[in-house]
Amino acid sequence: MLRVLALMVLSLVAACEGTEPDNAAQQSVRLEQRMGVSPDPGFARALEARELVFPRDHGAHPEFATEWWYFTGNLRDAEAHRFGYQLTLFRVGLKPGGPAQDSDWRANQLYMGHLAISDIENRRHYSAERFSRAAAGLAGASVSPLHVWLGPWSIRGSGEALFPIGIEASSSDLGVSLSLQSSRKPMVLQGDSGLSQKGALPGDASYYYSYTRLPTSGEIRIGAQRFSVAGDSWFDREWSSSALAADQAGWDWFALQLDDGRDLMFYRMRGRDGLMQPFSSGVLVMRNGDAVPLSHEQLELEPVRRWRSDRGTDYPVAWSLKIPGHALDLRIEAAFDEQEMPLTVRYWEGAVTVSGSQQGVGYLELSGYTR
Repeated sequence: MLRVLALMVLSLVAACEGTEPDNAAQQSVRLEQRMGVSPDPGFARALEARELVFPRDHGAHPEFATEWWYFTGNLRDAEAHRFGYQLTLFRVGLKPGGPAQDSDWRANQLYMGHLAISDIENRRHYSAERFSRAAAGLAGASVSPLHVWLGPWSIRGSGEALFPIGIEASSSDLGVSLSLQSSRKPMVLQGDSGLSQKGALPGDASYYYSYTRLPTSGEIRIGAQRFSVAGDSWFDREWSSSALAADQAGWDWFALQLDDGRDLMFYRMRGRDGLMQPFSSGVLVMRNGDAVPLSHEQLELEPVRRWRSDRGTDYPVAWSLKIPGHALDLRIEAAFDEQEMPLTVRYWEGAVTVSGSQQGVGYLELSGYTR
């Protein structure tokens, strides 16, 4: 999905690199306020489909302006209490090429992390962020095995097979320590063999792949309380050097795991007129792992309920999604409304519940909504 929010906060990250949330810049911005900032033209662009090579492409791509390792999941404890979680580590390229070698502290790369837990039974949302330069071992990424770290926040794979993946992140208010196992479903290459087009111009695209249903177990922490949990996670990888076009306001991104074993991803690129643009697309992953591409013409997607945050931003937190060709007529609703991410970059992202022709759970991300 289009997830270049790291690109939008270059100036903010530079101001607070190496800080924890309580010391970071206090003024937040909306995602779309920075999305028009084009990266240095010296960065590579996602211009055409190419063969993705693993384990190499699990690691960093510093020739591109930004990328992310993104995890979400819906988990339950022994009493069947449901929790949602998100952990995303972003790499942000400030300028192409390597830094000058006159100091171990010089860096042309910065890392940003977002962590959130949704306590669905108690309708409470917790979030934290972290920043650091990619210098002196503070943050970075390597492969064989995959290791992405931002201070003590980390993603660790297990050799070329990648799985199991361990993720660790914590702040004073929340934490996750989870193990994600391989599933019978293979990696999904989004778009055209991994090239996901987001706009009209060449290069307005990303390289994008997903693992849509990974059995997950471990522990989450809220304050001093610890919960042993299990469920399924979604893992997205994307890298790009693009930004929102002048006529684009933002996006709505859905990642759904249905009870019949199918998984659905769809991103709705939204114009400044509020309408879905033709670059919107997705994929329906069948129970056996077969991936069926979806164009915007194959579905009907409409918001049916909105929620206003304390900041006065209206978010569409309930949706109707119909795909007649696959007998899907779904209602997608926030597990609870108050799941805005009140961080340096502000957006809504949270756990959702699916009802209608199929039941299920998932995650929804909303950007570009104003007061």
